[in-house]
Amino acid sequence: MPRPALHLAVEIDGDGAHPAAWRRAAHSPGELLGPRRLARVTAVAENAGFTLITLDDSILPPGSGAGPVGRIGAVERAAFAAASTSVLGVAPVLATTYAEPFHVSSQLASLDHVSAGRAGWVVGVEDDPLAARAWGRPVVEGADALAREAHDGLRVVRDLWDSWEDDAVIRSVATSRYLDRSRLHPVDFRGETYTVRGPSIVPRPPQGRPVVLARRGLVPAELTDVALVGGATAAETGAAAASSGAPLAFAEVEVALDTPRETAGERIADLERSAPWDRRPDRLRYSGPAAGLVTLLAELAGHVDGVRLHPLVLDEDLAVLSRLVLPELFVRRLAARPLPGTTLRASLGLPRPLSRFTTDGAAALVPEETR
Repeated sequence: MPRPALHLAVEIDGDGAHPAAWRRAAHSPGELLGPRRLARVTAVAENAGFTLITLDDSILPPGSGAGPVGRIGAVERAAFAAASTSVLGVAPVLATTYAEPFHVSSQLASLDHVSAGRAGWVVGVEDDPLAARAWGRPVVEGADALAREAHDGLRVVRDLWDSWEDDAVIRSVATSRYLDRSRLHPVDFRGETYTVRGPSIVPRPPQGRPVVLARRGLVPAELTDVALVGGATAAETGAAAASSGAPLAFAEVEVALDTPRETAGERIADLERSAPWDRRPDRLRYSGPAAGLVTLLAELAGHVDGVRLHPLVLDEDLAVLSRLVLPELFVRRLAARPLPGTTLRASLGLPRPLSRFTTDGAAALVPEETR
């Protein structure tokens, strides 16, 4: 039987996966926060055939020392990327460790409307105590507490997306009615650290629920659409995918590719003089020629549904990916292009979920949230 086609995602936050990637960027550091560079990167990713881009985020600066220490919020960048593309999925990283799930839900629902159904959400965590200080909240300490906040936040966000039925909006000029209040359903969540009552203030997203991606084991698999998996080897990554329990599994792969002027090893060595590129146990790492990466992805294709690539230096590796890697994957039918005029869910082969609430005529409550 033919291998299932891989869905391709790429992380585009900052200048690349290496902490010193900015030193090899093809732009001045000041351009990192400007719209032109983001527009260029998203255009390259869309034209190359990627299904999805992700944008990392945190309330804390992304670097220290002599490197760039600022970033624009991931949701704002995702909205800009959505407006400047037509088929590319956009998925910001957002954590509910300290941020209010009500606000996260509204932001992502709005992004799905702006993008005409191309929004996703990478569930994140804020594990640095300095983030708590920035938010003005008590520190959430320990893996269990961080997972609890991620789990509770995801449940609330999903329920808020479902709190408007698909036909709740009427927009009737003749009757002067905007919505059918009987089709709005109050969320009544009580967790260990906060409560949420009331429906969303944003109509149900076009996808029903934006696509949810989360690191394997962070939140229950039944609440996610895509598990992000990895390991030291392709076999370990495949085993992690098989045990993820989520509808889809994407392999996390860091890549450093040979360029026309330098080998991957030479490029890494150049950056290592400024900062180390620490290995992460939850990610594969490949360095070498483009053909070798194609071989690795072909091996993964039988075990995972997609990959999320983390390029060493975006301005260098993304060009090689778009010229030598993705075209070969498409020729060999190892990868799937996003479908024009469809939602991200449709491109990934995921069904559109129905609201978990049923019409019962209940009056909508004014949303309120307390911690």
